[in-house]
Amino acid sequence: MHSNTLLNYIKNVVKNMPDAWLNLTTHRLDIYNEELAKTEFLEQFENLFNNNNAETLALSELPTAYDYIRLGHPLSSVLEWTIAKLHNLKSDNVISFSSKTTPILAVLRKNLLANKNTQIVYINQLPAHFDVDVVKNVYGYKFEVKKINSVDDITDFDGSTILVSEKENVCDFILSPKVDFFINTNANLGSIVLVNGKHNENYISEIQHVRRRETIAMTPANTLVALQQLTGLPYNSVVYDTQANKAAVINSVKKITEASTNAIVGSSGLSIQYAIVMGLIDHAFENHKGKAIKIVVPPNCYGGTNDQARRVAACLDNVEVMDLPVDGGNDMVKSIDMVLNEIAKEDAVPYIIAEIPTNPRVEVPDLIKLKEVLSASRKTATGNIAVDPVFVLDQTFCPNVHFLGDDEILSSVRTIAYVSGSKFPSGGKCTAGYCVANTKAASLMHKIDIHIKLCDNEATGLQLDILATQLPSMLQRIEGAYKNTREFVSFIEEVLPTAKINFVSEELAAQGFTPSVFSLDLPTKGNTEEERETYKRALNLKLINLMITEIPEESKYCVSYGQLKGCYWTIPATSTQGTTKEGDKDYIARVALSANMDLERHKKVFLDFVNEL
Repeated sequence: MHSNTLLNYIKNVVKNMPDAWLNLTTHRLDIYNEELAKTEFLEQFENLFNNNNAETLALSELPTAYDYIRLGHPLSSVLEWTIAKLHNLKSDNVISFSSKTTPILAVLRKNLLANKNTQIVYINQLPAHFDVDVVKNVYGYKFEVKKINSVDDITDFDGSTILVSEKENVCDFILSPKVDFFINTNANLGSIVLVNGKHNENYISEIQHVRRRETIAMTPANTLVALQQLTGLPYNSVVYDTQANKAAVINSVKKITEASTNAIVGSSGLSIQYAIVMGLIDHAFENHKGKAIKIVVPPNCYGGTNDQARRVAACLDNVEVMDLPVDGGNDMVKSIDMVLNEIAKEDAVPYIIAEIPTNPRVEVPDLIKLKEVLSASRKTATGNIAVDPVFVLDQTFCPNVHFLGDDEILSSVRTIAYVSGSKFPSGGKCTAGYCVANTKAASLMHKIDIHIKLCDNEATGLQLDILATQLPSMLQRIEGAYKNTREFVSFIEEVLPTAKINFVSEELAAQGFTPSVFSLDLPTKGNTEEERETYKRALNLKLINLMITEIPEESKYCVSYGQLKGCYWTIPATSTQGTTKEGDKDYIARVALSANMDLERHKKVFLDFVNEL
């Protein structure tokens, strides 16, 4: 392929791209096929290239690429495709990251599980926070590190060779058969991995999955700069007042949560969660030497949380995941009590990850009983005092609830709370997330900070700028969205009383639990359980399709919530619970409302749906 033809086309794509490619953070499930998320987009994109069609309308009609924007997005797909074409590779062989160190960790993880050697070679320096000792001792990865003057210095090696290069132009690759994985890094943009050779193609899905579960793709704004560099277009690297924005974000989070610790802000909710988990494991290695570590997770929670915990446990012999049934007929408090008693007997270290309210059934446990169970002193099988738990609270549904203040319900329990920033904190404008701890868990934050930096998963300058702008209005948006949600729930109860609605009670709302999400179990019929389930699933889709067809400017088939406007619908089993075991999935409708929407229009369309039943 003639590179000039290719680069000229990409120039036109960059000039004409739809605004959504740069600004959207959530995908529409009605035009999204997860199994074909990248291939479907790129097949049709390549057709446009072959026809030299870079018109905005044609680009905007392409199917969704990956999942705006954590795993990947249209711009990252175009960047990876272009670099691959320039080197006569498949587009899958090129993978972009916001992080400069996580791609290294991705190869190391694969080789650990395959019992394969790795050497990391670099010319100038490794990424600043890549602490070799911590990566070996805490993550359990095995590797050698060598500084070289040029690629010619690389010698034969029985295993994988990773070449890490800091580049002004992050897209500048000079290939060599001596290298298996080229990782170009750029201080402002992130990194790009090029998987070299057919014998390494089995790494591609593993590297992509690390990007999906532990970090994010290169952000759209940074990918745009990389494309401009690659094509020779002028570009402006926007300089943000990151120090001032970070201080503003920390101040806002402190006001909202009443926590005594400063927030740690990461590139996404899962980036934060990964830093929490690895920070806690690091702390346990130092303070509870030789003891088993148990990560306790609800089996039906958000798929990313569940999958990430199991992936961490797979790499470390003394770390194990335990299930915590929390909703749908299970009582969180009783489950925690049983699990903690079991862990205490084994003299292990308990780390519990749970959502309050739960997802998707929006249940809140008895908080006084929860405190009692988490605070209870337990004995090991030999009669010694057991290690007290750390409660890691996913507070994304209700980031306004005060769990962490010195006089609040969980003050006697070591508690860390985290929030996905793509929801209420940013109103859907970016993926960044944050975590804070109460006074009792304050000493753990240092380790979490080490690992968010080691993984190079701190929020970007643009993300901090967005959060600094959006956080001050978050509480008002939560209040307005709750009012709309309560009114819509009451309307559904009135017009379709046979539906089962999972939402907080008025009593819980008075305590501050004011989510804007509810789940809807529609009435069904049939002679067998299978017939009833099939009917209900079809009814879910009928309702969603009616909503997004009749109110396309507001209602979307989408996984997000906390958005600035409109109403989002999803089925957890086929979206957020993607990697959850089939028996633990929830085939119900989950609805998320905002403070800014035409509620009366939504009521009317829902009533039309009811009248057709």
